[in-house]
Amino acid sequence: MDIATIIGIVSAFALVLLSISLGSGLGTFFSIPSLMIVMGGTMGATMVQHPMKEIFGVFRVVRHVFFTKVWSGSEIIPTFIDLSNKSRKEGILALESELDNIGDDFLSKGLQLAIDGMEPEAIREILETELENLEERHRNGAEIMNTMATYFPAMGMIGTLIGLVQMLQTMDDPSTIGPAMALALLTTFYGAVCANLVCIPMAGKLRKRSKEEVAVKDMVICGVMSIANGDNPRIIEQKLHAFVAPSARESNFR
Repeated sequence: MDIATIIGIVSAFALVLLSISLGSGLGTFFSIPSLMIVMGGTMGATMVQHPMKEIFGVFRVVRHVFFTKVWSGSEIIPTFIDLSNKSRKEGILALESELDNIGDDFLSKGLQLAIDGMEPEAIREILETELENLEERHRNGAEIMNTMATYFPAMGMIGTLIGLVQMLQTMDDPSTIGPAMALALLTTFYGAVCANLVCIPMAGKLRKRSKEEVAVKDMVICGVMSIANGDNPRIIEQKLHAFVAPSARESNFR
């Protein structure tokens, strides 16, 4: 679980709600018509722009914002060195017994292809294709969040215009001016909050998560190719160190 994301969202909303409660109270900022305009309008416009399948799929992608733990280089390199040693000593078929102990599906798939005797270049092609599809799913998720971030303020402005029209039509009745003005202002408030505290930060985190995951999977592809080619464990370590910052490189050979 990404603690920074949880703390960021909770603290942002908590501070906004606290500032409201210290003023006029939370009830003043609750309006069902305003919520209907902002939420309903944004979801409707998003469904017009994106296929329904992608919209439902974004909820699976968004969980990466909260729960994805990216595999670090310090964990990957020793794993590949151990797999390489076993492969060179006992043969690549011996790695089949290790597949159940590997917690990464992408690595397991690559090793299985190598165990099955597939040519290294064919393995690379399959893994890179899967990686491209992964990037595309992440891009779609970030794009939908950006789309919603665009529509939330726009729907807030539409709600503001509706409230102003209602207010101007009933200027002769002072009792109706307050509710109409509240609708006008609250829709803008809801749109700004949803866009700037939820959608834009999540879209940014998804792009960052995607880059991190792609970098790790590129590293995995390099390691699988090295094992398939029968490279020496020391050579594999040097190849994988190229993906790691110099300050984080630690040799497993003394």
